[in-house]
Amino acid sequence: MPIPVSQALEDQGQVAADKAAGLRRPGRFLVGSMLAGAFIGVAAVLLLAVAGPLLVASSPYTKLVEGLVFGVGLTLAVFAGAELSTGNMMTAVQGAILRRITAADAGALIVGSFLGNLVGSVAFAWLVHGSGVITSGGAPGHTAPALALLASLVKAKAAESGAALFFRGVLCNFLVCLAVWMAARTRSEGAKLTVIFWCLLAFVGSGFEHVVANMTYYTLGMFEHIPGANAAAFGRNLLLVGLGNLVGGGLLVGAAYAFVGRGPRTKTADESADSETPATVSA
Repeated sequence: MPIPVSQALEDQGQVAADKAAGLRRPGRFLVGSMLAGAFIGVAAVLLLAVAGPLLVASSPYTKLVEGLVFGVGLTLAVFAGAELSTGNMMTAVQGAILRRITAADAGALIVGSFLGNLVGSVAFAWLVHGSGVITSGGAPGHTAPALALLASLVKAKAAESGAALFFRGVLCNFLVCLAVWMAARTRSEGAKLTVIFWCLLAFVGSGFEHVVANMTYYTLGMFEHIPGANAAAFGRNLLLVGLGNLVGGGLLVGAAYAFVGRGPRTKTADESADSETPATVSA
């Protein structure tokens, strides 16, 4: 049976407090955030590698395969432990509503992990560029499949209106944070993997926008000199998709379940110490 919503909310409040305390060690927090950016980059590159040939072949299953493989990114962030800004958007809001952290702490947690994710994404993209996997595997005289898919993604993202990017960001992090929230409501490792898989399949297969994934796509695009991959387009995407992710994760999941699950009072420190070890999820 899932952990009650009220208990899961209390657990996430403690996670938020622990994360805010981690900000006092900025070096460690930066490394944890960089790892999260790299983990999502792993999923982005895997998507390019396995779905690129399908795009070249005009397969109708391209989107489905993209969704099937992308869950590895959030799985790594949750199980290995990392500071993913999109997940922190939910956790920080819940911690602030429960008054386990201040609004300033919540803002610092989101912004700090966002910047760390960016550094990690750029570093990972540089390594991938150096490896040559994006430009390998193409037939003579033809663009490599992974590079073709990357160019297609960058072109599509750059062509979207600001409103479309924002709302796709809302919908994306609604699903990502539902994955984190549901994983926090179970102590079963198998159940955690299952809810992450299905939510990530829904977000990627539907074509929604994840700001941290886009960090890798745009950075790789710039390294590979893809038309449309430039600093201006990158910054526009980060702003619009990032704000959409904040609304989707912070309000539609974080604040919504804080309203649903908040009881008449929160646990005292003694009660928390006496309770069963919480099934917290960090991402």
